[in-house]
Amino acid sequence: MTFEIGTASAAEVTMMAEWAVAEGWNPGVTDAQAFAVADPRGFLIGRLDGEPVTSISVIRYGEDFGFLGMYIARPDVRGRGFGLQTWQAGMERMAGRVVALDGVVAQQDNYRRSGFHPAWTNTRYEGAPRPAPAPAGVRIVDARGIPFDRLAAYDRRFFGAPRDAFLAAWVSLPARSARVALRGEDIVGFAVLRDAAAASRLGPVFADDEAIASALVSALAEDRGAPSVAVDVPGVNSRAVSWAQAHKWTRSFETARMYTGEPPRIDTDGLFGITSLELG
Repeated sequence: MTFEIGTASAAEVTMMAEWAVAEGWNPGVTDAQAFAVADPRGFLIGRLDGEPVTSISVIRYGEDFGFLGMYIARPDVRGRGFGLQTWQAGMERMAGRVVALDGVVAQQDNYRRSGFHPAWTNTRYEGAPRPAPAPAGVRIVDARGIPFDRLAAYDRRFFGAPRDAFLAAWVSLPARSARVALRGEDIVGFAVLRDAAAASRLGPVFADDEAIASALVSALAEDRGAPSVAVDVPGVNSRAVSWAQAHKWTRSFETARMYTGEPPRIDTDGLFGITSLELG
């Protein structure tokens, strides 16, 4: 019996996304294509006698930040140490960086023992979108028509690190829509809605206020014909929690954003929905 850990192929990154679906995380149906360009060497697969059995994504952003996700061991090999070996290989790749993850409740104690500290809780809310017009003076436009340098700068304000290759794919892949809210020429909101196996996935949702967030979601849901949406709302933004509750969306899932060191400085007041549990 031989267990080896190596870089995933493009096909294996897609397989990792399928494993995430099986775990109930419900990624968008084309998310894996954006994952693959974020950091092509950042996806690791553990192979037992050549067969994939474990996975982890360890994506490097900028010079000093990284995001860990897709840490999965196939159910039939759990408890045999293969997951831990994969974890250790992933963390070695992140040496010298502050690392973040969104940890499921069952794993949070393990992450604490590995040096991760909770920053806030994410709660997934699901439900029917409501029609909501844009506030006075605000226009909702296709994000693909916004000069990319401006969109990337706005995204970094809420994420804390550059992720240009990922972002370019995230807004332009099939089976999704991306919208920006403009007040004059200023960006005051940005959101993406992706088709998924279950409720359509929202993420990110960045906005100056609740009315703009609602207008973005309304426009996206109409464009995709989505009867239900799901968004991971950060508890660090009380306005975002109240916003989701005002829509009468149902809580269905919980994670914790955790970091190994000082978190990047971001605009949490405008963070209504995180981009992705898998890549941050």
